[in-house]
Amino acid sequence: MANYADFNLGIYFAGLEQDNPPSYPVTFAGLEEAARAKLEHRLFDYVAGGAGDEHTQRANVAAFERWGIVPRMLAGAVERDLSVELFGHRLPTPLLMSPIGVIGVMTDDEHGDLATAAAAAASGVPMVASTLMQDPLEDVAAGLGDTLSFFQLYTPNDREVAESLVRRAEAAGFGGIVVTLDTWTLGYRPRDLQHATFPQLRGYCLANYFSDPVFRSRLAASPEEDPGAATMHWAATFGNPSLTWDDLAWLRGLTDLPLLLKGIGHPDDVRRALDGGVDGIYCSNHGGRQAASAPALDLLPAVVEAAEGVPVIFDSGIRSGADVVKALALGATAVGIGRPYGYGAALGGQAGIEFVLSCLLAEADLTMGLNGHASIADLTPDVLVKLR
Repeated sequence: MANYADFNLGIYFAGLEQDNPPSYPVTFAGLEEAARAKLEHRLFDYVAGGAGDEHTQRANVAAFERWGIVPRMLAGAVERDLSVELFGHRLPTPLLMSPIGVIGVMTDDEHGDLATAAAAAASGVPMVASTLMQDPLEDVAAGLGDTLSFFQLYTPNDREVAESLVRRAEAAGFGGIVVTLDTWTLGYRPRDLQHATFPQLRGYCLANYFSDPVFRSRLAASPEEDPGAATMHWAATFGNPSLTWDDLAWLRGLTDLPLLLKGIGHPDDVRRALDGGVDGIYCSNHGGRQAASAPALDLLPAVVEAAEGVPVIFDSGIRSGADVVKALALGATAVGIGRPYGYGAALGGQAGIEFVLSCLLAEADLTMGLNGHASIADLTPDVLVKLR
């Protein structure tokens, strides 16, 4: 069985034969710096920035530094199995690509959603496709191949539009619906405020709305005829501040697909979600972009315990393969990455995304093997030690 760490050897041998380094940076810091140099400054700040003083997103990263991995020797972990089971599917890796609402405009051709779908098809790493796409969800789904992927819903205050989006996603072949709970309004984002800009208000990444028959029926003129009016109507309907637990039955009734709630961090909310028929929990604080909160990793163990075996997806603060291993050891079923693959998309489209995924998987694979763990099942809390 090939190990994902063989990617490392490929880089070394390519350097030996051709005397040139890899096409993209191999660390998060390198990716971020290269993306900063390439992206338009307002777009970079939108992606890199966070809520308030950005303490939460820094704390997300620092939370991983408080855990170390206990090495076990002579464990026979020469070959590793990184596959996981999720909603009846055997996935080759524990990674997912978390939704990025501007991934569509982060690539040179401004079709980043299609590039992400192609990378998902090539790698087997699921895409969680944002409601905010530059291309219609049907076109994105068509590029996913056989890779299980999910549609992320920002629930609008127009229920019929929400229902239309979910049913389109189901018909297009997405394998589950991820409802984001923490974005019924925008957080306080100083970088975006300082630029006085927000991509969607400029008409970017609204293809799912502008192509939706129900949304279009609400407009006096089509988005093609009056894109400004269509954009303002989107802004008026984007979030649903009145959404409560009482609405979970309605959400659950929209689809037979697995339903996940994203943004869960409290055990009581886990239990309420499961009581409402949710199939999976997505533990996340939106990468520190929406509100000041505790580091998401610190919330994960209690969320996993309350889930009682129901799948728990985790994201927020993942910057390396070692981070992936730590999140899995703390109970995550699968781990979402955001900014790392977004920067890969900015630097190289599909190829850049696949390179970043390969780096993360190689590091996760080596972290497991060199510490004596041959499979994801070996990664339990007792392989970790609290450092401070």
